[in-house]
Formats: sequence, C-alpha cells, structure tokens
Amino acid sequence: MRARRSTRCVPTGSPKSGSSGRRARSSTITQSCWIRRRSPSSKVVEDGSTPGPVAVLVLAAGRGERLGHALPKAFVPLAGVALVERSIRALAAAGVFDVIQPVVATRDLERWAQLRLDGTPGLQAPVPGGAERQDSMREGLAALPADVAFVAVHDAARCLVAAQDLRAVVQAARESGAALLGERSRDTLKRVRDGRVVETPPRDEMWAAQTPQVIRRDWIERAMSKAVGTGRLGTDDVQLVEWAGHPVAMVEASAPNPKITRPEDLRMAEAMLAEEEAG
Repeated sequence: MRARRSTRCVPTGSPKSGSSGRRARSSTITQSCWIRRRSPSSKVVEDGSTPGPVAVLVLAAGRGERLGHALPKAFVPLAGVALVERSIRALAAAGVFDVIQPVVATRDLERWAQLRLDGTPGLQAPVPGGAERQDSMREGLAALPADVAFVAVHDAARCLVAAQDLRAVVQAARESGAALLGERSRDTLKRVRDGRVVETPPRDEMWAAQTPQVIRRDWIERAMSKAVGTGRLGTDDVQLVEWAGHPVAMVEASAPNPKITRPEDLRMAEAMLAEEEAG
C-alpha cells in the first residue's frame, strides 16, 4: 500500500483528479480541506504540529440490527475473529495510539472477556457505553488520562483500516487540530426533502466520512458540552467541532476501510481477507 507524502491542505474548490477504488458506503458526507500524501512515522511529531499523547475510543456498544446476526455487531466474527478484536489489533499495530479505550455495552462484558487481547499495548479495561453515540463518547472521554491531548474515535465495525492511514490521520490532526479519514464520492448525490430533490451538490466536493476521526481533546470536550446544552446530536464526531467553527482536515484513505453494517459488507470483508492471505 502506498505511503503518504505530505499533509498540506489546499482549498476544497480545487481537488486533485482521480477517485478511490472502492465505492463510498457511508451516508455521512464531509466538505473539508484536502490532505496530500506523506510518509508516515510512528509517534513522530513534526515541527509546527501539536505534541501530546493520543488516545483512541473504540465504540463497540451498538446492537447492529441491520447486520442480522445473533451477536452484537462488534462481536460478530470475521474469519473467526470478532470485529472489535480485529479493530483493536489494527489500532495497536499502527503504533500511534498511547491509549486504546474500548466502549462496550454492559451486557457484552462477558463476551469482551473472551477476546484474545492480552498484552495489547495501551489497551484499557472497557467502559460502559450509552444509549447514543455521543453518550458513549462522553463515557470514553471521562475514562482517559488527564494528559491525553488528542482523541481519536473509531468504529469497531471498521476493522480493516490500514496502518498507514491511521498514522496519516493522526499526523494531520496534530497539524490542523482535527482530521478524519474519508473517500471521494463516486456517485452524484442529491439533497432530498419530503421526497423531492432540493439540491445537487458538486460531486467533486463530496466525500464519504470514515473513522477514525481525530480531534484535539479540548475542542471535542467543549463541543460536546455545547451540544448537550443545545440538544444537538451529530451523526459523526467531527461534526461537533465543525459546529463550533473549528477547521477539520480530510485525509483520503489509501486502502479500503469499509464499515461492516449489512450481511453483504461482512461477505465483502471476508473476500478482502481471503484475497490478502492469498497474496
């Protein structure tokens, strides 16, 4: 997989040509700045970027009813290994996260105890999740050490995320304050209200948002407090700091990073793993 060469942002109005190889599946679309490719390095802070430990919250408290499996989604096996276990292994292997904090539903703590994650660097005991995504984030944030400067939020269902993309998005957040992984939309998107098209946004400005999404801790904590006060619920994590007026950088994923939501997603992920193992 290709390394990234630079993380300098350029205006969204003049994107580079080309598109990613996998069709966008996320319904969350972000318009943000552009990140050029750079060579990643583990836990290296470049001149001009913000230092400090990085924690990642692994959200694994949902039921995943659309997947149609008897197990909660995070514990559904992919080639014999639970999705959340694969995600945590991938995060640890990237070498950029000082703390890995799982957020797991109380009902699933016995399942968690059966995972094979002993000795994983930085892994903390799970904390219970909440009814909504923001509730789970709040529980995870409260459990983090005081010196954590950046918080990444990652869906347990995105267990195939590439190490070089993890390194790139963390470095981009150090430089800009907040960043997320994503891919360019290959489809023309329509804004629809009451069954009628009200707008067709320019396709070259549309991206499908992925995780992890990495944010300065002070930014996300203030933004979440404000969201609670106003009753706002974001559909993803950087949306909260967007509302607060902070800049958010977009990092184009260099490899497929699917979110396993439906049975066909699980089959696709199994095929990807089989192809990778076959060389």
